[in-house]
Amino acid sequence: MHQFTIGIEEEYQIIDVESRDLISHVSKIIEGGKAVLSENLKHEMHESMIEMETGICQNIQEAKEELTNLRRHLIKTAHEQGLRVSGGGTHPFSNWEHNTITNGERYNKIVDDMGDVARGNLIFGLHVHIGIPNREEGVRIQNVMRYFLPHVYALSTNSPFWIGRNTGFKSYRQEVFVKFPRTGIPSFFNSLSEFDSYVDLLVKTGTIDNAKKIWWDLRVHPFYPTIEFRICDMPLRIEETVCLAAIMQSLVAKIYKLHQQNLSFRSYRRLLLNENKWRASKEGIHSKLIDFGKEESVPYPDLLKELLEFIDDVVDDLGCRKEVEYAWKILENGTGADRQLKIYEETGDLKKVVDYMISETEYGITHSQAAL
Repeated sequence: MHQFTIGIEEEYQIIDVESRDLISHVSKIIEGGKAVLSENLKHEMHESMIEMETGICQNIQEAKEELTNLRRHLIKTAHEQGLRVSGGGTHPFSNWEHNTITNGERYNKIVDDMGDVARGNLIFGLHVHIGIPNREEGVRIQNVMRYFLPHVYALSTNSPFWIGRNTGFKSYRQEVFVKFPRTGIPSFFNSLSEFDSYVDLLVKTGTIDNAKKIWWDLRVHPFYPTIEFRICDMPLRIEETVCLAAIMQSLVAKIYKLHQQNLSFRSYRRLLLNENKWRASKEGIHSKLIDFGKEESVPYPDLLKELLEFIDDVVDDLGCRKEVEYAWKILENGTGADRQLKIYEETGDLKKVVDYMISETEYGITHSQAAL
């Protein structure tokens, strides 16, 4: 069986202790964490965001252990600098106009190209890389995986607020990101060469300088032998990140297994897939998604059950049954968005929502909780 390795990138909010607003202090954390985290921390476009990434992990347990260690060090470093870090796909009340763009050639170029669309992109995602046998197979997996993106995305919804407003969405992050070009669910590609021709045309015409400027919800990575999931909001608890990564790994393994047996999966138009993505964005796990085979709307829990049954024959080989089944816990407790909204309903105070986000991000991490 191919080794479906895992690499995880998490984008954290950097939060001021007094105001609970975002604060542009990424350099302080990177400086403070240099000794332990230098390989794992990266600047992102806004200085109030920090990206933390694992190495290549052989299985989900290794990924969880590395994530936990990294998060522990990140939280400790933030506390030492008088700051906090938090998960969440958006900050509940911070305004992008007051957030500084990181000074670097790459980011300056994006802002020059896109102006306020880039400046306003103050959102935080979870990106998961799963190792694939080769890029040709990667394109075949990408084609099939598109169907499952809304199902996975619904579990991650964690951005109900935007600039102090309750948006009415469980994931408003995707509604912000859609302003970027080359985003969303990718098209169907008949072959790797068709995919490469598309990329080559964009490069040749000066539209993009490399394939990393393709920001789809799922992409065969231009430089690594991985398929990268980019659709999910940044979760709060580590268990949620691990659960999502385990489901993604299992789906890739299952689709590959079907291909090995010369079995295929029906392909649906992106127009239809986008309807399910919209529903997931709006209502998360409380949505009804369209079952295109039955041509009817089906409650999300029923579809999650079907999804877990679909991957059931690979989870034990991958050793991730426990992690995958945490999805039922998310259904029971609510996604990050559900829990943020509950705190807001109880308190009417968005600062209290931020307090909750910080405490959930630190949940289960061996670090002094008293300093919250």
